[in-house]
Amino acid sequence: MRQLARRPIGTVVLVLACACTAAPLAVEPPAATALVRGVVRGDGRPRRDVVVWLEGARRTARPEPAVVTMDQRNLAFLPHVLAVAVGTRVEMPNNDRVFHNVFSFKDGKRFDLGLYPSGTAKSVTFDRPGVSRLFCNIHPAMAGYVVAVDADFFAVTDADGRFEMPDVPEGAVTYHAWRAGEPVRTGPYTVGGGVLTIEWP
Repeated sequence: MRQLARRPIGTVVLVLACACTAAPLAVEPPAATALVRGVVRGDGRPRRDVVVWLEGARRTARPEPAVVTMDQRNLAFLPHVLAVAVGTRVEMPNNDRVFHNVFSFKDGKRFDLGLYPSGTAKSVTFDRPGVSRLFCNIHPAMAGYVVAVDADFFAVTDADGRFEMPDVPEGAVTYHAWRAGEPVRTGPYTVGGGVLTIEWP
């Protein structure tokens, strides 16, 4: 018996289907934030150069360590009080026409930058919390402060005793306020609950 040649008669296509549905990924809504406004007074008068920081409020993503400047100009440290986050590197340029020698020998960060001339700069990294009082070995009238805080939200008061901290997560926190020659003041505060008023007796 003669065999018939086999020829392809077509292509079979399998279509697979799944009746299951993927559950949507849970995405947390961003936390509500608020602009913290405050004022610091002492003896009924506004207090400038007060460092205020908040404990219990953190950013979602912590920024990289910053580099900021404490200038030396007209035989003075500018600004007189500088607040920084722990880990910040502070550049200290000499913009006077004389030599300077910046050092700090008590509390905070201890260092001595040695003599350096006009137009040059040296730097210090403030790697732990504390208050560093700055002096110049050549000009005894020069004095300034670097206040390093372990906080994401902090500010220094202006001439009217006022300060602002934007984009702070809402909720209960603890505030701290430092002023040269005074004990640190601490108290509760609710972000989003109004103006933060701090009084020194």
